[in-house]
Amino acid sequence: MSDSGMTSPPPASTPPPGSTPPSAASPPSAAAPPAGSAPDPAAVLRSRSYVVLLLFGAIVGVIVATVAYFFLKLIAEAQQYVFVTLPKDVGFHGAPVWWPLPLLGLSGLLVGLMIRYLPGIGGHRPAEGFRFSGPAAASELPGIIIASFATLSLGVVLGPEAPLIAIGGGLGALALHLLRRNALPQAVTLIAAAGSFAAISTLLGSPIVAAFLLMEAAGLGGALLGVVLVPGLLAAGVGALMFVGLDGWTGFGTFSLAIPSIPHFGSPTVAEFLWAIGIGLAAAVLGTGIRRSALLLQPIVERRMVALTPVAGLAVAGLAIVFAETTGRSSSEVLFSGQSALPSLIQNAAGWTAGALVLLVVCKGLAYSVSLSSFRGGPVFPSMFIGAAGGMALSHLPGLPLIAGAAMGIGAMTAVMLDLPLTAVLLVALFMSADALALTPLVIVAVTVAYVTSARLKPPAAPQPKVPEPARRAVASPPGPRSA
Repeated sequence: MSDSGMTSPPPASTPPPGSTPPSAASPPSAAAPPAGSAPDPAAVLRSRSYVVLLLFGAIVGVIVATVAYFFLKLIAEAQQYVFVTLPKDVGFHGAPVWWPLPLLGLSGLLVGLMIRYLPGIGGHRPAEGFRFSGPAAASELPGIIIASFATLSLGVVLGPEAPLIAIGGGLGALALHLLRRNALPQAVTLIAAAGSFAAISTLLGSPIVAAFLLMEAAGLGGALLGVVLVPGLLAAGVGALMFVGLDGWTGFGTFSLAIPSIPHFGSPTVAEFLWAIGIGLAAAVLGTGIRRSALLLQPIVERRMVALTPVAGLAVAGLAIVFAETTGRSSSEVLFSGQSALPSLIQNAAGWTAGALVLLVVCKGLAYSVSLSSFRGGPVFPSMFIGAAGGMALSHLPGLPLIAGAAMGIGAMTAVMLDLPLTAVLLVALFMSADALALTPLVIVAVTVAYVTSARLKPPAAPQPKVPEPARRAVASPPGPRSA
């Protein structure tokens, strides 16, 4: 869910100071290595302070996984109540067609107030993609939690992954600050990263996919990659065990992205590889249009956040109503992130016409763009849903099986909206686990084409102003102290 409100591991080019890695046990006066030197990863892994860091990361994983479990459960219960139970409680047989209008308007008002009056602008701006700028401060967590809950529980077309990353990272940093007020910044960042790992892995159901998502988004690499990732993987693994225990204790169930049963897919054909190229190109155009529209709307809404965010909510509700009235289907197909609706969309594909699927892509795509511009949440699941619906629509044409179309659509749209091609492939493999091995070559082609094409469709970056040579020298070599 700082401007981004999200957490990332430190870049490999910024090694921890001292001969041991930063941890809660590291004294603030630890000696720094000579300029330009980097710690030996093997020595870091053997150090006592690194073991302390791992143990604290495991404790953070327990705390964050518990919070994430009940946060997701609370969102699911709120959605069920306001869209299913409440209409019957007030005398309707079911939710009337206009029902999303007041709910989405209320969501916009609450989110606008949180962004306007609480620290941290409610978390990161989802239209800008995954941006990591350190853990959220403790003062920012209330705004992130309330804004994301108002977004997710009332039908906005965004997912929970970004708020969970922000909440997990913020809780990890807060826990370390409570234990040791003068902890090194590098230690805070690593523990916050462990909290983010634990939170996002609970949602995705896989510590490995969560690790690749955070690693790829942060641009993490180099010799210290394993040193940074291990605390996060441990926290994610402990968090997964906590989920199993909480499931047995509460009976609420666990969270999994994998579809339990999908049609069998055989070996890829030449025609399907050609379709992979076409789907990649189409996803690049569609995804770029969604993102550019959101970025154009974002500054307009932010000028009058409290007044215009409810208007954005009403626009999302209106698109859902148009779809429902045109197709006779539920407005919930357009509303929400699509995380829980995606498996049933694919499993019940026989009941969808190509025209209904195209209209679903149009309405949910527009609602997604408006949601990205104004609300607070994550971009992953709506992109997966839109990509699947688009691939299913194309599967009505010759040469493209349903499952292949859906898988390639998911991968291509996710790559465009996240700018994370490796994560996009892994998400499809997780979601389509039964056919993952056979589908992966097609998905890789679609993701590669979509990623490269979308990069070419982006406007060129604004040129940086040139610093005059004398000024550059003055900055690089500041004058020393004057002599007496």
